[in-house]
Amino acid sequence: MKKWFYIMLCLSLLLLSGCGAGNANNPGTSGNNSAGSPSNQKLQKISLMLDWYPNAVHSFLYAAQANGYFKEQGLDVDIKMPADTNDPLKLVAAGQIDMAISYEPEVLVARGENIPVQSFGALVRHPLNCLMVPADGPIQSPKDLVGKTVGYPSIPLDEAIVHTMVTSAGGNPQQVKMVDVGFDLIPAMATKKTDALIGGYINHETLLLDKEGHPMRTFNPTKYGVPDYYELVLVAGEKGIKEKPEVFKKFMTAIAKGQKYVQDHPDKGLSILLQHEDKSSPLDKGVETKSLQILLPLMDAKDKPFGYQDAASWENVAKWLYNNKVLKTPVKAQDAFVNF
Repeated sequence: MKKWFYIMLCLSLLLLSGCGAGNANNPGTSGNNSAGSPSNQKLQKISLMLDWYPNAVHSFLYAAQANGYFKEQGLDVDIKMPADTNDPLKLVAAGQIDMAISYEPEVLVARGENIPVQSFGALVRHPLNCLMVPADGPIQSPKDLVGKTVGYPSIPLDEAIVHTMVTSAGGNPQQVKMVDVGFDLIPAMATKKTDALIGGYINHETLLLDKEGHPMRTFNPTKYGVPDYYELVLVAGEKGIKEKPEVFKKFMTAIAKGQKYVQDHPDKGLSILLQHEDKSSPLDKGVETKSLQILLPLMDAKDKPFGYQDAASWENVAKWLYNNKVLKTPVKAQDAFVNF
């Protein structure tokens, strides 16, 4: 009788231990974690390619990663750097990466070439690209560029921006000489190779030139006829967005928390970023601090969720690109983006 009692007791204990413990193949069976707890889920790996090397504008991504916001959403995000600035959009379109950071005009140009990419979030809501001239020089307006040279990285968008700005200010854009300086924008200005620059950012080249003793006067394109466009956007292939919308929703939730963290703790957000700087392009903490101060207001969607995109913006930019022959054929702007 006693032997039978001990056998039954052992069986009961085994059953109880089996009911109370979870395992890797059956997550969520433990009494300490719910079935939906991210700690018990296998994280979904996704890849994201930056537009450039890590800098202040990417702080929200690294904050989301460091603070576990991606993990909370069940995501394992592999943040990659491009070998070339043209790579992100190409690789997304080819399905070789899941997401990338690009530019609103570039998304529209790609769609004009029947490349099925879509924007699913606006990061920087206004242009960073600005027309730059020496602060102590004679150019007081874009119309003063007549008879002058403008250095640029041989990008049709930059030509269209200068053309529109000069025309809007009352000058003749045909009398402005565009000089291809590649991406050597800072040396071109520092050595006075050109009278002005386009293609440089107000939160980067302007700050670096100022630090090197070449203060700039800047002109905002949106004040001279260029539509207010999203400088940086998140892009993915149409197929990926259609097949796995929940992944993009989770990603947006995580980065919204990352951006809020950086807004509330800019110094900490920048410290996290600096841990990920590209050794071949070391960051200047002073420059990145100023850059972040410029960027945060331009990334604020006000009463809309972080990343929200306005249909009017896409429509206006698409029309402007087509009118300026950057787009060869009209593009349905409403198909170029999606909000989550």
